[in-house]
Amino acid sequence: MTSQETFELYRRCVIPNYPRYPIVIVKASGSQMWDADGKRYLDLFPGWGCSLLGYCHPRVVEAIREQAGRLIHIDNLFYTEEGGRLARLLCDHGFGGQSYFCNSGAEANEAAIKLARRATPAGKYKIITMERSFHGRTYGAMSATAQSKTHHGHDPLVPGFVYVPYNDIGAVTRAIDDETAAILVEPIQGEGGVNVPDDDYLPGLRDLCDEKGILLMFDEVQTGCGRTGQWFGYQHSGVEPDVMTLAKALGDGAPIGAMVARPDIAATMTPGAHASTYGANPLCVAAAIATFEAIEQENLLEATNRMGAYIREKALELKEHFGFVESVRGRGLMIGIELSVPGAPIVARALELGLRLNCTQQTVLRLLPAMTITTAEVNEAFDLLMQVMKETESKLVST
Repeated sequence: MTSQETFELYRRCVIPNYPRYPIVIVKASGSQMWDADGKRYLDLFPGWGCSLLGYCHPRVVEAIREQAGRLIHIDNLFYTEEGGRLARLLCDHGFGGQSYFCNSGAEANEAAIKLARRATPAGKYKIITMERSFHGRTYGAMSATAQSKTHHGHDPLVPGFVYVPYNDIGAVTRAIDDETAAILVEPIQGEGGVNVPDDDYLPGLRDLCDEKGILLMFDEVQTGCGRTGQWFGYQHSGVEPDVMTLAKALGDGAPIGAMVARPDIAATMTPGAHASTYGANPLCVAAAIATFEAIEQENLLEATNRMGAYIREKALELKEHFGFVESVRGRGLMIGIELSVPGAPIVARALELGLRLNCTQQTVLRLLPAMTITTAEVNEAFDLLMQVMKETESKLVST
């Protein structure tokens, strides 16, 4: 099938809710992918941040292949060894919580929203979230997301969400009232612009929650599973959440999400309170277990910190060369390059040259490279990005 034939199939049969690139990807490996015409691309945003180990990591591929030969799916009225093993990994690497499994970050956040209302006294239902947050596209998660562009066309939203500025303890303090059940926050905002809070922000939220008797819930859908150089983003802060949500990198591309809660809070989710038909699907759980094993056995947390520092150095070199690069921020392999010009044309031109990037909040280049990316691949990527930046500078000068 040609690329044009694929485009025509999509035009005729698929709802056009994604602004797709005119590219048909047919295979991928590590930080590289190839289209139907044989063109190779370097990807610094593999799988929208899901492919943390890179595309088709051998351990994950083999785990899925082996699992498919034994058990693809079984309903949740039965136990599986795989589900227990993954729950133990999350418990032991995190804060000793119990896990509920689902299929995505949005679903994990929906579960957390429901749990917050069940686990707090009657009359408490409000959840405080942060401006520029992103928690998913389902109705509860979308309502929790404090960005009007996500809400457009979907009113009325689910009631009970209160929005305040990110990284502002005072604003959170003022927003708490007798009806507040929880705070839901990303340890580092992803879609909101790779915003890293002050060191005292998450500890301050923990203190507030303890003082007021409300839950602290961390959305680790983007920061979790080693992305920031620790197993979970909150571990940089020295505090623990009551509830944590995960997805994206959890299965290295396999669709799996999880909500992890302190056992005393998790106990309020009794049978019938919530469910997911495909939750803890053995194929996806096997992929998640293999992801944890690869990170541990291949020392990829250390690689994340090392390569993250190197990429930030390369990004700071761009800042030295180009006045429209305003700042570089991030942690581990979660990096934002703030521009004073629109980032979309830069992303589009880079893709033409064979480099895949992402732009969020219109002016932030967001990089979520794989833990397995090599120094040579990073150098190649930044050589291409340097070329795009020079072209951008020339256009700015000419206008």
